[in-house]
This record gives sequence, structure tokens and C-alpha cells, in this order.
Amino acid sequence: MARCDVCFHHCEIPEGGWGFCGARTCAQGAVIAENYGRITALALDPIEKKPLRRFHPGSRILSVGSYGCNLRCPFCQNHDISWSAEALRQRETAETVTPAALVAAAARMRPRGNIGLAFTYNEPLVGWEFVRDTAALAHEAGLVNVMVTNGCAEAHVLEALIPHIDAMNIDLKGFTRRWYSAALGGDLDMVKAFIARAVRSCHVELTTLIVPGENDSTEEMRALTGWVAGLRGADGAAVGPEIPLHISRFFPRFRMTDRPATETGSVYRLAETARERLRHVYTGNC
Repeated sequence: MARCDVCFHHCEIPEGGWGFCGARTCAQGAVIAENYGRITALALDPIEKKPLRRFHPGSRILSVGSYGCNLRCPFCQNHDISWSAEALRQRETAETVTPAALVAAAARMRPRGNIGLAFTYNEPLVGWEFVRDTAALAHEAGLVNVMVTNGCAEAHVLEALIPHIDAMNIDLKGFTRRWYSAALGGDLDMVKAFIARAVRSCHVELTTLIVPGENDSTEEMRALTGWVAGLRGADGAAVGPEIPLHISRFFPRFRMTDRPATETGSVYRLAETARERLRHVYTGNC
């Protein structure tokens, strides 16, 4: 039995067992990332798809994913590699790739407009060691590194990654502890701490998916953007108003197929509310 220290779950994992995320296991009394280098998805994407709108716009980036996630979002669009029954089967079928091989593949795609690697699709933090090792080699090769994450990790994980990450898109899925804990199985305070630290060291953009009846009130958007606007950089200067926020439209997915899609008018209304405090607000899926 060993205790995992990656996120708020602090799983006690028996020998040969699995943590909540489905990616970390206990081997010889130590917690390891069983998904290290286990690739389930690989694609050369426009960087705007991450989404990142103010980081090397117009470029492409090699996006890579593994399996496992430490949240339980019922609307997950990548549930087949995150935490569903299908995701468990990825342990048997995922291709193993070394950090050096992945970086070499990314470098070969430079003529196609590739600028680096994006760790995305599943939650990269549950296999953060592979991100760290690969991103370090990518920097040596002159490539940039992007991480798309839910921000649910302890401070020591972020500190290990920060030197190697150039940009992040972090999900800020709402601004109430009820929504985060009851519906998503997450920890809002941990996400806020993660974001506050990340903006001091790299380019950060945030994404909020608007789910009807859950996180779509004007009051909640004002609370969320008010907090973002107050964030400060490493030098103490106010950086919050310049942080891009992507407000995205929900569509029925996975275990929330009984919900209607978010009305486009709601997305546009909340975007206008967000612009009261933030200068760069974008709407998605509309």
C-alpha cells in the first residue's frame, strides 16, 4: 500500500491496484504512473483548437494524449480515454512511446507548421512525469510545450512542470464548490491555487464550459471573472484582466445526454458579462 501525492484524492493504493484516476498504480510499494508513455491519441492540430488564441496564433502543434483522469465530469467529450469503461481498455491497447521518440516525431513535423507538443485529450497531470521528461527534451530541441489541464494537482507537481511549460489552457469549470465537488468530483480551491501559480510563470488561458442550470448565472460569471481579474504576476503586477477566457457552449455528451445544449444567447450574454472585467473573452462551440 502506498499513498499517491498528485492531487486532492490522496489515494491509498494497494500493491497492484489503481488510484482514482485509473492511471497511477502501486508497484513494489511505490506509486508510479502506469500510463507513462502510453499514447492513445496523436494529432497535429491548429493551436486555436486547444484552445489558445493568444499564443503563437496560426501555428500548429502536435497534440498527444494518454489515459486517465482525476475528475468525473459527466459531460466529458473524451470519456473513452479518460475514465469510462472504454478508458480502462486503453491500458491493454495503448502504444508505448519514449519521450525522445515523441520529441523526434514533433521535430519532423516542423515543415508542416508544428511548433511543439501539447499534452491534452486526457488529464496530463495524472501522468505528469512523462510530461516533465518529454517537455524537457522538447525545449532542448527548440520546441514549445503546451498543457491542457483541469488544474487539479498539488503544488509540487506544478513546480516540477513549470520550468518546461510555455503555455496552458486550464479549465475553470465554474465558480461554486457545489458544482466542483458534487457534480465533477473536483476541488475548486486546488484549481484556483494552480491557476494563481501558473500565471506567474507561463502564458495561461482559461476555459469555462457553460452547462444550463448549473454554472450559467450572471452572478457566478461575475464572481469568476472578478477573481481572475485580481490575479497577479511574479512581479506583483496585475495580469488578470489580460488573461484570455474561453466561454464554451455545452452539448449533450456522455452521461448528460438528457440536458439541452446551451442556448447561444446565454453564451453571448455571459461573454458580455465577462468583458466587464477581462479584455480577451472568446466564445466557443457557437
